[in-house]
Amino acid sequence: MIDEMRIRGLGVIDDAVLPLGAGFTAVTGETGAGKTMVVTGLGLLLGARADSSAIRAGAAQASVAGVWTVPPQGPVADIVTDAGGELEPAGDAAELYVSRTLSAEGRSRASVGGRPAPAGVLSSLAEELVVVHGQSDQLRLRSAAAQRDALDRFGGEPIAAALATYRERFSRWRELDAQITELTENRDRRAAEAALLRDQLTEIEQIDPQPGEDVELNERAERLANSEELRLSASVARSALSSEEGDPDVTALLAEARRSLERSADPTLTGIAEALADLGYRAADLAQQLSGYLADLDESGPHELAAVEERRAALGGLIRQHGSLDEALQIWQTGSLRLAELDDDGDRVERLAAEADSARAALDEAAAGLTEVRTAAAVRLSAAVTEELHALAMPDATLEARVSPGAESAHGRDDVAILLAPHPGAEPRSVSKGASGGELSRVMLAIEVVIAGTDPVPTFVFDEVDAGIGGAAAIEVGRRLAQLARNSQVIAVTHLAQVAAFANNHLSVVKSNDGAVTASSVTRLDGAQREAEMARLLSGLTDSDAALTHARELLSLGSAIN
Repeated sequence: MIDEMRIRGLGVIDDAVLPLGAGFTAVTGETGAGKTMVVTGLGLLLGARADSSAIRAGAAQASVAGVWTVPPQGPVADIVTDAGGELEPAGDAAELYVSRTLSAEGRSRASVGGRPAPAGVLSSLAEELVVVHGQSDQLRLRSAAAQRDALDRFGGEPIAAALATYRERFSRWRELDAQITELTENRDRRAAEAALLRDQLTEIEQIDPQPGEDVELNERAERLANSEELRLSASVARSALSSEEGDPDVTALLAEARRSLERSADPTLTGIAEALADLGYRAADLAQQLSGYLADLDESGPHELAAVEERRAALGGLIRQHGSLDEALQIWQTGSLRLAELDDDGDRVERLAAEADSARAALDEAAAGLTEVRTAAAVRLSAAVTEELHALAMPDATLEARVSPGAESAHGRDDVAILLAPHPGAEPRSVSKGASGGELSRVMLAIEVVIAGTDPVPTFVFDEVDAGIGGAAAIEVGRRLAQLARNSQVIAVTHLAQVAAFANNHLSVVKSNDGAVTASSVTRLDGAQREAEMARLLSGLTDSDAALTHARELLSLGSAIN
């Protein structure tokens, strides 16, 4: 639950601290005082889209900070740890500090557990911590998807398990069906690909290219094209190193210098003589390499150059076709497997069709199982919500959650409709068509109260869930919110004294005006202050004796519940 929230610079609220805590907190205040900013601020903490227009006029930024009491282990702790944040130990529980800052330029910064975090982390936390209901959520209850989700939440683990099995099998069947469609619809294209690949493999096999062969041939062709110039250069160099005609050469001169120094007894000259001997060996080796190079040139001739150019032309064709010799070699290495796959299309379609038939049968079984558990849950939900509606001043109303065959989707093959018959003899009609705003508010609250028994939520936030109702119905709404608060934290923004009377924590958003600036603050009400606020909600007057008497009666009724 959220223990405390601080709002700065948001709407008309300059700086306010909201002490929340366990149980049922009612937030009241005059129209325009900023009650909605409480829900807006909480929404920012839960990852809602940041809107710079909500920043207080004249303020550079708005900020919201909250302190939550959470379990030290579990999904919330995992999300915080993954985001790099930390929980603060608090006895058997832990405290989580969350903040959100919004600048006038539209930039938003969030902090989770003392570390900066993206707004998406706040949204992930919200899924584990809070269910928010406003008038827009009542409208969403009119949608078929929202009605199906409500039934699935109520159904709990049996529906969750059946839905998971269905989705796994639905995904497998869709995958197989997509493969069959791809093979059959693209049969001509795949046949053309196979023919082209077969020709390419035949050509590559005939040429038989080797890795790096194009580079070696380029070097060889360059050498053959300049053989005379290369022969002259190599001959001069070899003669300088070792002459076969008796002319002075490097080898002979080095040998003479070595012999001259070897006759000396000076150790330094002896070392130089050894170095000269090494140079002599090296010169002789280089001369031998040059002789081999010249012999290779002598053996080469125009006929070899022609062969090299012919081979280069063959490789060039592959390079132009495939982009590079390496790409051609890659096709040679992998093309056979691809060709085998393409040539196997007919048999593969048969195999996939058999798998798809089996997957379809498994999907049918899972869909039937999901429908069965949903239908059973719908019966229980109908009875439980109908009972709640009777307690919410709709004594003659009957709610029916109806499961019927629908279009196949990732959610199953069921259409779920929540139908309401407001009085005996009336034809049940979808709440999307037959429920007024006040009735829809009570249906939504009744469903939430019932679902809380199977799918508990730490915190519920209701923004004017009592819209469109009053009198006895409003009292029963307050009573049910108090009942819901026995197992969950409930925060309700309300304009009805009949609802606020059942809260164990009453906060009032108070607007003040000094003639230049309008600002709102939040005050926790007790005793006479609360009686005066309740009287204002009832009559618009804080000092009316009749309104105060009525207020005390409501508070007495509410305290009996708490």
